[in-house]
Amino acid sequence: MRRSYSILLGFGALAGLGGATLALWPIGKAPELAPREGDAQRGAYLARAGGCIACHSDPGSGRPALTGGASIKTTFGIFMPPNITPHETAGIGAWTIEDFARAVRQGVAPDGDPYYPAFPYAFYGQLSDQDIADLWAAFQGVQAQEVTAGANDIDFPFNLRFGLKLWRAAFQNGPPTEPLPDRSETWNRGRWLVNGLAHCGACHTDRNLVGGRRPDQYLSGSDDLPDGGKAPPIRPDDLREAGWTVSALAFGLKSGVMPDGDTFGGGMGEVVRQGTSWLTQDDREAMAAYLLDEDTAGDE
Repeated sequence: MRRSYSILLGFGALAGLGGATLALWPIGKAPELAPREGDAQRGAYLARAGGCIACHSDPGSGRPALTGGASIKTTFGIFMPPNITPHETAGIGAWTIEDFARAVRQGVAPDGDPYYPAFPYAFYGQLSDQDIADLWAAFQGVQAQEVTAGANDIDFPFNLRFGLKLWRAAFQNGPPTEPLPDRSETWNRGRWLVNGLAHCGACHTDRNLVGGRRPDQYLSGSDDLPDGGKAPPIRPDDLREAGWTVSALAFGLKSGVMPDGDTFGGGMGEVVRQGTSWLTQDDREAMAAYLLDEDTAGDE
């Protein structure tokens, strides 16, 4: 997503003329969570499926897990996934569960500032109160760590967070996840995972000049990922042309092995290692069934 001079001018004008108004514009809403007991084990599973472990950990750094991930280099600047252990100052230990729900489902920090869309909150908006309670229980159960990966280094004018409020108005909604009555339970489970928690469209969808996903290009691939990466199209016809079947794709999400015998590399390799390989076989088959638009978990 290349930034044009006109985009820069537009953000500059925004900063000069409307910044004060936008800075005062409240976003999001206070969540009303029904009281419930969180299941830390299920929450850990959801955290794996949602990419929390992969994004907020950097095994090569020597830092403990969940204390901040590797830098995400984009054309807008460098994003640093933060510490999400329950440390009072370095992590999220000072948050309430309501703060957590608002951050995850709405992309709004406890102080009311918007999060950058490097955090794929648009895909988490469908998480239920029970999902939130389970995730919260899981993160509260890890050891607090007073260490961070560092701060963002975002280019001007994108470092002006109030501009994200306009971005949110246009692009904050994720793809649909609600079940369709004429499709199988397996297919609908896959739809919930692919379009929601697993946020496949965050990488496999092309984006516009300001980083918004292009709905008409959903899952059609992207050649402008962070660090110069690329993601192939994963629509049903594209997957079949590449040799995928439901069982092969479910196996690929477990092992990282592709139909030609090669293995996933780069970002997708990390997704498998830190995410999908930890899922149940049923969930991997559900994702494959949805992506290939098949209502059975077996081969065609």
